[in-house]
Order: sequence, then structure tokens, then C-alpha cells
Amino acid sequence: MNLPGAAGGARDTGAGDAADDELDAALALANERAVGRHDPAQPPSDGGGPDGAASSLPRPHGGARGGIHGAARGASHGSSHGSPHSGRHDLPWPRARHIAGSAAGPLGRLALPLDAALGHALAEPLTALTDLPSFDTSAMDGWAVAGPGPWRTEGSVLAGQRSTTALLDGHATVIATGAALPPGATAVLRREHGRISADGLLHATRGGPGPGQDVRPRGQECRGGDELLAAGVLVTPAVLGLAAAAGYDELAVTARPSVEILVLGDELLDAGAPGAGRVRDALGPLLPGWLTALGAGTVGARRLKDDAGLLQDAVTASTADLVVTTGGTAGGPVDFVHPVLERIGARLLVDGVAVRPGHPMLLAELPGGGRLVGLPGNPLAAVSGVLTLAVPLLRALAGRPAPVAYEARLTGDVHGHPTDTRLVPVVLDEESQAAPLHFSGPAMLRGIATADGMAVVPPGGAVKGDRTAVLETGWGRL
Repeated sequence: MNLPGAAGGARDTGAGDAADDELDAALALANERAVGRHDPAQPPSDGGGPDGAASSLPRPHGGARGGIHGAARGASHGSSHGSPHSGRHDLPWPRARHIAGSAAGPLGRLALPLDAALGHALAEPLTALTDLPSFDTSAMDGWAVAGPGPWRTEGSVLAGQRSTTALLDGHATVIATGAALPPGATAVLRREHGRISADGLLHATRGGPGPGQDVRPRGQECRGGDELLAAGVLVTPAVLGLAAAAGYDELAVTARPSVEILVLGDELLDAGAPGAGRVRDALGPLLPGWLTALGAGTVGARRLKDDAGLLQDAVTASTADLVVTTGGTAGGPVDFVHPVLERIGARLLVDGVAVRPGHPMLLAELPGGGRLVGLPGNPLAAVSGVLTLAVPLLRALAGRPAPVAYEARLTGDVHGHPTDTRLVPVVLDEESQAAPLHFSGPAMLRGIATADGMAVVPPGGAVKGDRTAVLETGWGRL
């Protein structure tokens, strides 16, 4: 099921401010409802753990290993209010999304033929090159008639043809749907509403057609110069059809950002069942197609061992607009993302977010001008990182405006974190209500695999009947 919209991060052009305001308002309302309520922040039965679960227990330091993608790689560090690397508090979740959406402007413009423009965003408004339709057109098969009947019939006009002979009053000509009306025609009589008598005259069987009946007049859809679509609109198959109908052979679009994914971890397997301390790489298969659906252009992915030198070489050599790393964002013995970013002189824009799962995510500006999003290694925590930082950043780079926040009413209680926002997989029912799913622990993918979106649950949790913002995953665009 596709959601009607999604909460998004603002772009530096201000296009996403309305969506941010709506999302902030939804969170504020949910927070207000939670005030004075018994704190439901108890560990959910479907997946505890230090990062992303609703546990109020203290979190362990370091980077213990295990789980689907190295269960706690980059999963936890310090208290929920600070990062040992930045010396400052985790950013509120809405603020982090806003920063990500404002961290870059749209990439360069391209002029692409229609068959290559799909999936890009319009770099400029699409304006009508001419009136549509550009001539008076028959909307039905039948007869073009002039004046009142009965009519004497003569000739025919098919689609693609144009008659230069004017119809006189009392005359008619056979006409096909889409054909240009001959001069002098006043209406179209549908085929099923007319009959030819023995004397060869055309008679209306349901009364004569009124002036302009079943005629699409010139300019009915638009006049030349009218704006058909705004800049930033995603080029869908329907947009291609409209552009072609309007006479375009190519479109001015924004380039789609290139992405390089660096999957980190010695413990990862590429094939076979996990065991003996080794786990399957879940993010290598998950991320490339998803990021493409979310607006990326070329996407490359490769595995790196836990080696600071290899990571530094890969990051500094990358020419991608966005580098995405998985794991290594916390303070464990082989968590090298922060040290490498510091060594190469990167500027941290977001270093920790008050969200569960996934709080040790980060966003950095690289010396060469690219951006880096560091995702936690736990799979659901990484999904949270994509929705929090990568999605608004990709929208900004690709020139797509942020959609309006979508709200849904919860069908059940959702445990919360005492201080952090929580993202919980939900499925929408036939009444567009959001049903929270089980298996929402940070190392789990079982819930998100069937989800329609992620509910944004404020600190303290939410109860059945509360309305909450829902983030679209984008699975439906794959």
C-alpha cells in the first residue's frame, strides 16, 4: 500500500518548511497528549536492546558484536543525551531531518529526451507550448453537424485529417473521435443518437445536439504559456505522457545524485546461513535498490573490512555525491567512522539523533564537497537512519520537494522512549489506520519487511487512538 504522502525534511530553498511545520505540529500534539500520562516506556516483548527498543535501562558503552548485521555495531554509545565524539547532545529528530534536507542544494540541470527523464525531477516548470487541444476536436464518433437537423451528409473526417471545406447549415459529415472539427460545424451528433433515413438524411433520435455538444474546444485543457507542472515535480509515466501531449521532445531535469555504499564489518557473510559468530550482510542487499527508488541515480556498493586505513582511502577516493556507510558510527574498538572523518577534515552536520532505533547516525560534509551519511549497523536502525538523514538529503540533491506529512490513527498502544522519538513499523488497514507491528527491535527486519511505513512516536509513547505522523518507506516505487 502506498501512503498518500510522507513527512519530509526541508530543502535549503524552503520548499520543505511546510512539511517540517506539519510534522513538528504532529509531534507537538502527540507530546501534549502524553503529558501527565503514565510513562509506557517499558521494554517491548518483541525486541529489547540498547538502541531502538523502548527500554529505559542504561545503555552499555562500546560496540558489542552480534545480531543480523553485527547486532550492536554502531548501536550504542554513552547516554541518550550526548555523543563521546561531538561533546554535544543528540539532535531532536525533526531538527536532524531539517538539517539533512538543508545540507545541499539541487545538482546540475540536464536536458534529457523523454525516454531518459523518468525518475528525475523537473528543473523548471513545464509550460504549455501551445493550446491544448490546439484545435476544436470531436469528443465522440458520429457526425459533425451544422445548424439544426435533419442534415444532408457528405464526406468524412478521420483523426489526423483536417477538412478545409466549410459545412453549411443543414449539412453533416462523418467524424471520428479526435478529428478536427470542419469549419462551420456547430456540434457533434453521436453515432448512437443518429439514423439515416431512406431519403439519405441524418435524423437525431434523441433531439438535436446543443451548440458545442461533444466538442473539445481549442484550449479546453490549457492555453499556450500556462504552467502545467511546477519545478521539482517527479517525472512519472503520467508526466511523460503530458509532456509528449504538450509537444515536448526533451525535458529540463535535475541530475540524480550518485551514491556509493560502503558496507563495513569483518563479521559479515555474503552467502549461506549465519553461525559461529558470523552474520549475513542484510544491508548490502537492502540499500542499493531502495536508495535508487528514493531518488539516487547510479548506486555502487562494496564491502570493507574493519580497517581505518581502508575506510579513509575509500571515502577520500569516492567521487559520489553521497557516501553511505553502514556500522562503525559508535565508540567501539573497530568503529572507525568518526576518527576517519576527523582525520580527513570532514565537517559533522549531525552527530547523533534523539531517535530509536538508530541514534548514533551521522551526517558529514566531506572536504571534496560530497556528503556522507553514517548509518548504524543494526538493520532496522539503519532503516531509521535512511529515513531520518538520507531521504531528505537525497530529495535536496535531486531537486524534489518534500511531501506533506501524512497522519494516521494508531490501532494500539506503542511503548516509547523517555526522551527520544521512536520510529515503529506500521501497516495501514482499510480505514487508513496504523497498526503497530511486532519485531521492531533494532536488529530486526521482520517487521519493516511487511510495513507500509514507520510511525513517528514521541517521547513517552502513544496510546490507541492517537494520531501520529507516518513516514513512507518508498518500497512501492521499486
